[in-house]
Amino acid sequence: MRKLGLIGGMSWVSTGAYYTRINQFVQKHAEPMASAPMMIESLDFLQLHGLREANDWKRAADVLILSAKRLEDAGAQALVIGANSMHKVYDDVAEAVDIPIIHIAECVGRKMADAGVKLAALIGTRNVMTEDFYRQRLLAHGIELLPPDLKNVETIDRIIYQELMVGKSTRQAERAMKTIITEKAQQGAKSIILACTELEMIVDTDANVLPIFDSTDIHCQAAAAWILGEESTT
Repeated sequence: MRKLGLIGGMSWVSTGAYYTRINQFVQKHAEPMASAPMMIESLDFLQLHGLREANDWKRAADVLILSAKRLEDAGAQALVIGANSMHKVYDDVAEAVDIPIIHIAECVGRKMADAGVKLAALIGTRNVMTEDFYRQRLLAHGIELLPPDLKNVETIDRIIYQELMVGKSTRQAERAMKTIITEKAQQGAKSIILACTELEMIVDTDANVLPIFDSTDIHCQAAAAWILGEESTT
């Protein structure tokens, strides 16, 4: 098996999910006692949240670049960034290392295209829902996206940063997400993309009014497949 590097800590909640799921997928497709060869660098998210200005994102890119280089120098043969929103700086990080980085939106786009999905609603942090860096990757796979509703953007962003990323899930947040997903279905969406690694805490991905494409699950499957030598990276 090949050795994977995970840039984590964004948040610690999602990093735990990445480690668990990648190992579950590897164990399922390898041997019962197998575990994934991985190196994890858990960054301090206190230094990486609330990014707004270009200088903030430049600083975040520098932090992730240094992390990627450390993992590469330590022997990682490919990398994953364990956060949807931090893929805003993907190109900068990818250019700084000589090993591939598995892009979460590319994995999601391929999965949805294979499933024949044409129209979806993208749910995640503010920058994921409203900026081009994530949406364009999905559009390139033929996935049409509903426009973001600014009221919902504020609600979802608040839930993610003030609750989920500190390990807190509430019934109120669950109800809010159910309402938002129902509204997306009424607007014509045929599926939902959970483009935040913590949203599964309050969204039932197996029983919902629309099919759910969970970016964390899809990314972890792709990472495990790469470890096992079954897939190329993007």
